[in-house]
Amino acid sequence: MKITAGSMHFKDLNDAVRATPDRDVTIVGCLGQRYIASGCKGKRITVEGIPGNALGAYMDGSTVTVFGNVQEATGDTMNDGEIVIHGNAGDATGYGMRGGKIFVLGDTGTRAGIHMKEYGDKKPVLVIGGRAGCFLGEYQAGGTIVVLGLSSGGKPPVDPFCGTGMHGGEMILRCGEPPQDLPPQVSAQPLKEADFMRIRPLLEEFCQLFGQDAGEILKGPFYRLTPNAANPYKRLYTSY
Repeated sequence: MKITAGSMHFKDLNDAVRATPDRDVTIVGCLGQRYIASGCKGKRITVEGIPGNALGAYMDGSTVTVFGNVQEATGDTMNDGEIVIHGNAGDATGYGMRGGKIFVLGDTGTRAGIHMKEYGDKKPVLVIGGRAGCFLGEYQAGGTIVVLGLSSGGKPPVDPFCGTGMHGGEMILRCGEPPQDLPPQVSAQPLKEADFMRIRPLLEEFCQLFGQDAGEILKGPFYRLTPNAANPYKRLYTSY
């Protein structure tokens, strides 16, 4: 099914996506319509243009590919599936994400990965090809955030306040040295070989999706950020 969004109201657009029996849906001329693929399951959705806030919110197993930028809260509380963005992403990308994968070719705004969490086999992944804005991984409780810094131009791949309140999960940064302003509750160590082999499939998937040079990206160097053992935030969010 092909839908020309144009000036269509976001509710009418989303109703059309849900109502079609077709698994494959292409949306062209997207102009900021919100909630595309929200709660969607079992669809393959291609978006040409710029979708609005909360793309893929609560998504539960669909695949969304965007040829353009996206606005705020992409993948908000996403449960499963995959979102692929051939552009930049706004603030709060992956907010409260609890499963699935988000791949961003370009940069993200502030607070990407805020409140990401995991449980059992649900381990969300956010891979950012460019740079991430302030407060990356704020209050992160689980999952994996990867920042490759491909557009950094020699700058750190993340802006200030990275890992504020982090109490679970991990961040993998492709950089020569870790951020200098990390909170004391976050530990930064060179990525170990075992961890590199674990995340390598994610890096290869990113390169395949966006036609990037895997050999160059895999060279690193990489740092792994995790909450340290004395992290006081964990006591606030975890019962014993």
